[in-house]
Amino acid sequence: MSRIWIFDLDDTLHNASAHIFPVMNRAMTQYIMDELLLCEPEAHALRQRYWRIYGATLKGLMRHHGTNPHHFLLETHRLTTLHDMVIQTKRLKHMLNSLSGRKLVFTNAPRSYATRVLELLGIADVFELIFSVESTKFHAKPSTRGFQCLLKTINAKASDCVMLEDSLPALMTAKRLGMKTIWISKKLHKPNFVDYRLSSVLALTHIKL
Repeated sequence: MSRIWIFDLDDTLHNASAHIFPVMNRAMTQYIMDELLLCEPEAHALRQRYWRIYGATLKGLMRHHGTNPHHFLLETHRLTTLHDMVIQTKRLKHMLNSLSGRKLVFTNAPRSYATRVLELLGIADVFELIFSVESTKFHAKPSTRGFQCLLKTINAKASDCVMLEDSLPALMTAKRLGMKTIWISKKLHKPNFVDYRLSSVLALTHIKL
């Protein structure tokens, strides 16, 4: 059985924290202000609380406020100047093409956004599948149900998969299910459920799995 490489998108395959996340976070806070009629500090606190509890703001909004997920994702991922916000990474496509096995993207972002980012990075054709938050039926990472949905879709065992991700809760779920885990982070401390820590996805060529 060939190895299956599962890549998170934001802050794993590209740097979303520099330009994209600040805009997206403001859009999410504004959405909560508009929909729930909250002031900015209240909306910001609620967004962070749901992020902390559920690993995704949207999950908290759906569970507690009946938010329409498609409307939320559309409003918070407009990013009309995305082409100026995506930071290009030299050698990224070369590195991805050098990996043998199946490759796919598993992201908590909506499909339309993920597709745009991958096209701007010039790597959309590398992946057989974009498994977006819609694909998980809105059971975003780190939810086990989202991971199980992915494994069923690609007809694979967790033990055949390598998960590359910047989020530790998502990696904890991946490890619990039996995947190999690679944490993309500049932090030096490595939790025991992480098999490898890399400061950049480009360093993937330096490790033997």
